[in-house]
Amino acid sequence: MQDRTESESRRLLRRLRDTLAAPGDGQARLNSITHHIADSMRTQVCSIYLFRDPDTLELCATEGLRAQAVHKTRLRLGEGLVGRVARTGQPVNTANAPAQPGFRYMPETGEEVFPSFLGVPIQRVGEKLGVLVVQSREAREFSEDEVYGLEVAAMVLAEMAELGAFLGHGARPEHRLAAVFRGVPAQEGAAEGQVWLHEPRVVITNPVGDDPEKERARLAEAVAMLRQTVDEMVSSADLASDEGRGVLETYRMFTRSRSWLRRMEEDIDLGLSAEAAVDKEQSHARARLESTADPYLRERLHDLDDLWNRLLRILTGQGRDTGIPMPDNPILVARNIGPAELLEYGRRLRGVVLEDGSVGSHAAIVARTLAIPLVVHAGRITAEALSGDTILVDGDSGVVHLRPEDSVAAAFRERIAMQAKAMQRYAGLRDLPATTKCGTTLRLCMNAGLMADLPSLISSGAEGVGLFRTELQFLIRTRVPQRAELAASYRRVMDNARGRPVVFRTLDIGSDKILPYMKRIEEPNPAMGWRAIRVGLDKRGVLKMQLQALIRAAAGRELNVMFPFIADGDEFACARGMLTEQLEREAALGHQMPTAVKVGAMLETPSLAFASDGFFRSCDFISIGGNDLKQFFFAADRENERVRRRYDTLSLPYLGFIEMIVHRCAEHGVPLSFCGEDAGRPPEAAVLAALGLRTLSMRPASIGPVKALLRSIDLTALREVIEEGRALGVTCLRPAVTRFLADAG
Repeated sequence: MQDRTESESRRLLRRLRDTLAAPGDGQARLNSITHHIADSMRTQVCSIYLFRDPDTLELCATEGLRAQAVHKTRLRLGEGLVGRVARTGQPVNTANAPAQPGFRYMPETGEEVFPSFLGVPIQRVGEKLGVLVVQSREAREFSEDEVYGLEVAAMVLAEMAELGAFLGHGARPEHRLAAVFRGVPAQEGAAEGQVWLHEPRVVITNPVGDDPEKERARLAEAVAMLRQTVDEMVSSADLASDEGRGVLETYRMFTRSRSWLRRMEEDIDLGLSAEAAVDKEQSHARARLESTADPYLRERLHDLDDLWNRLLRILTGQGRDTGIPMPDNPILVARNIGPAELLEYGRRLRGVVLEDGSVGSHAAIVARTLAIPLVVHAGRITAEALSGDTILVDGDSGVVHLRPEDSVAAAFRERIAMQAKAMQRYAGLRDLPATTKCGTTLRLCMNAGLMADLPSLISSGAEGVGLFRTELQFLIRTRVPQRAELAASYRRVMDNARGRPVVFRTLDIGSDKILPYMKRIEEPNPAMGWRAIRVGLDKRGVLKMQLQALIRAAAGRELNVMFPFIADGDEFACARGMLTEQLEREAALGHQMPTAVKVGAMLETPSLAFASDGFFRSCDFISIGGNDLKQFFFAADRENERVRRRYDTLSLPYLGFIEMIVHRCAEHGVPLSFCGEDAGRPPEAAVLAALGLRTLSMRPASIGPVKALLRSIDLTALREVIEEGRALGVTCLRPAVTRFLADAG
């Protein structure tokens, strides 16, 4: 029986391959496919449902149902048995379809005389294309061999869709039509360029294998090469943590899994080529992992995809280097990307678009550092984009236009040109002070995290670095950096600052910033968990080493150290005590000491605003970390698009809280700054200045627009707008502030 099934399956796959090669349009191919599958499986019905849009399936071809239902019958994702297969990615096999929960009767199809139903997903590497269904008059469940055989046929259909066999029938966009993706903005800005795929999709041109023995041998040879590659990675890896080595060991164990290899060999026996068998196993495993409730297993998808893609590239010879030169204006498109990989591209990129990622991810931090627009959660863009496609990225709204129409591109270019003119105007203000019409002068600083940022210190007109993120030196490595490496890096930062002050924030890891060599702690809410100074006070060795490196880097110069995420005065006292200990240690060792040391706290939790007077007296400076403070004040996760935009920085309760902090610092003569995205937005910056803040720290590109606005307004008049809003009891000041700024020109 098994031999007959294998022989029949190979005959069917050859017929499907011949259909792909035959002349004719997409509809003719679909009609021929349903006929061949129904004939091979000895069923009265075979139907193909394809996605018309992400939520709608359409009957695109059938053998056995009424022809007039084709392109008329549609279902929503999850609706009926076909919709259930599409939603879950799992087969449905039943002898009595009408008795199944969620069954939907579609009278226009005439399917009521076919109670037996078997539906399997048509999918490729996590991308759902449609559903393949067979039905019969005989009330029976289909055998495991039949289910398996239909899955193999569905796999070939997915590959045929990849090759464009069904263009115009929902399975795959034409790669020529305009497409719009609505993602989540993670870094502001607008850019036009050409797509550069980080990992070009492997296209399988031979889904059917004629010689099973030859295909088995190809698979075995490729797996052996993969194992050798992984073994070399394990032996050469310089990893400081057990977890980092554990990940690679898991890679090695997976490549030696006999069940993994056996499943692919069984697919080959049924008629698939070696690469199609790998692709089928990847697609099925992805569907299983995506539906699991275990977050750890879902996170392993990226790791397993890497292994499968390595194996596919060995089999197909399609490396990452496709021979196409990188365009002059590349916009990177990827599922996801690590900080080190993104830094390798550097400032060549005009923008980045990711299918996954998050607003606070490592990639987002680097994109902000490089000042390039970033959009995340742009679903399915890697499947639809081709390297070289024209692409427009709107990092302000999170919208991406792929192969845009001329009218859309023209409007977009006009907007970019207006921004470029504005930047030229801002450049003329570089050496002028940020002095308002009422005579108040503000100090505008920049945020940084890499040596590549430092040239912006001079060109932007920043008066110093209000926040240097030291965690990036840790995030882009596969091991803990050595003290000497850190000291040399911090020394170069100070050298390039050319005498301007630099505030070094100590290691801020945890939450969304997990080091590659750090064991991940599963927490229900990591943003409010073990992170930043909490990690530093528990893992003192790393914090002490970093403090020693900072002291050595500042030899003969002023050192400014800021501790992140301080929630109460005792944490700050403990952290400051550690710094004092390291200063005494370094002095005892005979190292040259800083000329002065200033120690500050980052106020990111509401609790710290209510700390004792003693805490404020103990600080040399305080910086409001606006990004975290706002999410904790409003209880609105900044990674959650449903809630983060619901709450406005210019709400009066929040501004009242900021003003309370301003007053507390003023009482004790503590210098106060505001650091975060809101400091770089001109309307918000103006209101913060009106509340009494005199130092703002932002990304370099924001300094020009903020300075231009501050120099054009009277803070006394803006203050009157704030007080008027309070008297009227309004919740949000944005409409009133917008009117004030418009009147000011």
